[in-house]
Amino acid sequence: MLEKSGDEEQTGWRRPRGTPSLAEVFGTIRTRPSGPLWRKMAAFLGPGYLVAVGYMDPGNWATALAGGSRFGYTLLVVALISNFMAILLQALCASLGIATGRDLARACRDAYPRFMSFPLWLLAELAICATDLAEVIGTAIGLDLLFGIPIAAGVLITSLDVLLILWLQHLGFRWIEAVVVALLAVIAVCFGIQIALANPDLAGILDGFIPRLEIVRNPDMLYIALGILGATVMPHNLYLHSAVVQTRRFGRSVREKREAIRLATFDSTLALMFALTINASILILAAATFHSTGRLEIAELGEAHALLAPLLGTLIAPSLFAIALLACGLNSTVTATLAGQVVMEGFLDIRLPPWLRRMITRGIAIVPAALVTIWYGESATAKLLILSQVVLSLQLPFAVVPLVMFTADKAKMGELVVPKWLTAATALIAVVIVVLNGKLVLDVFAG
Repeated sequence: MLEKSGDEEQTGWRRPRGTPSLAEVFGTIRTRPSGPLWRKMAAFLGPGYLVAVGYMDPGNWATALAGGSRFGYTLLVVALISNFMAILLQALCASLGIATGRDLARACRDAYPRFMSFPLWLLAELAICATDLAEVIGTAIGLDLLFGIPIAAGVLITSLDVLLILWLQHLGFRWIEAVVVALLAVIAVCFGIQIALANPDLAGILDGFIPRLEIVRNPDMLYIALGILGATVMPHNLYLHSAVVQTRRFGRSVREKREAIRLATFDSTLALMFALTINASILILAAATFHSTGRLEIAELGEAHALLAPLLGTLIAPSLFAIALLACGLNSTVTATLAGQVVMEGFLDIRLPPWLRRMITRGIAIVPAALVTIWYGESATAKLLILSQVVLSLQLPFAVVPLVMFTADKAKMGELVVPKWLTAATALIAVVIVVLNGKLVLDVFAG
């Protein structure tokens, strides 16, 4: 019996599949249909690390620093649960992109009427702006801490990452992935040394991974917890991952696509476990260094940098902190720019030269970020960073709910529809996100 081709257009879409987002790199990376499993996996490693960057961006730093300094190790469980949510949701993204040939933005455009897809696009752009606000501020602070460049000037310098992306993508998409992985390695080494210097309480760390009702009952703790959730499960990553998995040139049969989904999911899961290690390290560093010494209100990145040397007794600690922050900011601006391109091309189906597309998508995000940063100044950066992550959390349902619905629909996914247990788990995640966001809004209006 002949196997059906997986390249046939599914019947559950309102519009036919058009030109994919990131068309210039679509299917450009060759995979290995046969041979040892490790070689097959190696061909798929990369997109997961682009996604992982979004789970350890400067916005995560602000929320993790605030959570660790104020509540000690208590919110480690939130980072763990958020990471588990992210692993399941990114698995859906890989399935959607590989099974349908559509990223999440294009899937929304092809599935919904314009009066629904257009507001979803606006909300996605809002999420990109909130993401870039965090990343631009983080990069600017890193430049200030390392080189003494004023924050306002640093914000404008970050716009030059467009040129970096164009140059790297001209060399090939694998170069973008290689640079991202190299910067992630720098971040890991910096935090490994800082954690060793901080000598955290192991029992306290283990206790921090135990769930507590206090997190939901305490409005201040819930606000930071939702910030961690918004900084971990990021809307733009759902759009980005469903697009970048399509940079791999895999077969079109159901069997080949199923294996591609399995390998892409392994890639993202491995990368997100690495991201959890970094996020937990930031919170542990804040708890061990600031909370344990009674400094409970540390959320400013610059303030944390200044206090590390006297508290840890070595001048190398603040330098490592600043280097990791700058590497984190550079990585995040690269992936956020790619996500902005996916959102614009997917929702609006705009076909422009690559350099112009990047300038537009970057401009939509960096102009508000620059204006807000320059207007409020350095003193308000921590509040802006945490607020940006809460905005991301509030936008999450508008990306998560369509993703769960699309991947559970056999008419859209064909034989590659996701298992029912995964649909049930991700639907529960969507409900939890909606309920927690609703409670946050009520708490805000209640004062």
